[in-house]
Amino acid sequence: MAGASACRDEVFEGASFTLCDVSRGEDLRLFLNGPDGPYGSFAAVNRALEAEGKTLAFAMNAGMYHRDLSPVGLFIAEGHEQAPLITRAGPGNFGLLPNGVFCWGKDGFRVIESRSFRDNRPTCRWATQSGPMLLLNGALHPKLLPDSDSLYVRNGVGVPADGSRAVFAISNEAVNFHLFARLFRDHLGLSDALYFDGSISRLYSPALGRSDLGFPMGPIVGAVIPKG
Repeated sequence: MAGASACRDEVFEGASFTLCDVSRGEDLRLFLNGPDGPYGSFAAVNRALEAEGKTLAFAMNAGMYHRDLSPVGLFIAEGHEQAPLITRAGPGNFGLLPNGVFCWGKDGFRVIESRSFRDNRPTCRWATQSGPMLLLNGALHPKLLPDSDSLYVRNGVGVPADGSRAVFAISNEAVNFHLFARLFRDHLGLSDALYFDGSISRLYSPALGRSDLGFPMGPIVGAVIPKG
């Protein structure tokens, strides 16, 4: 069960990362809008969960968003599509194809390249689109450069081929895309991984005494557990 041991700090190639695991069957959700508009913060999500007697075990930002906090690409919550899939190339990291979709439901977790998702759309109870893909079937995104000097705090998610778990990662220092992608492949042994964002990346982990502050967020992903 997601809980006190869900998040941990590890070092890969001299850089520090926080990693959080969720297994198939655990209560992982996406959060975007409440009755008064976008949640925007971990605290607002926790307040909403109080009505269920539940709380966040951990959470992080889960994809890029517009100024009004609406998702840039596909967003599905509890089986309802709230924003459409985008498959065209475009500016910024989101449009650096291939990008992808993090999708999950009763069959487990998947990170799927966006055009493959369009052509053979799976059933997702929850889904968020972002980009670029970091790993695709074990291969690094071809445009990630090992000597890039574009350094940011970054976060994303990776999955194994069997979809049994999802591993969320956030760097605790500025790193480039290539190192971040290799974390998922070489350190965690995962087959597919998706970038969520950089510079605004934030984590909530009460077990680690951590609740990062910053500007309001759009999509948030979090593992939910009973409160108390």
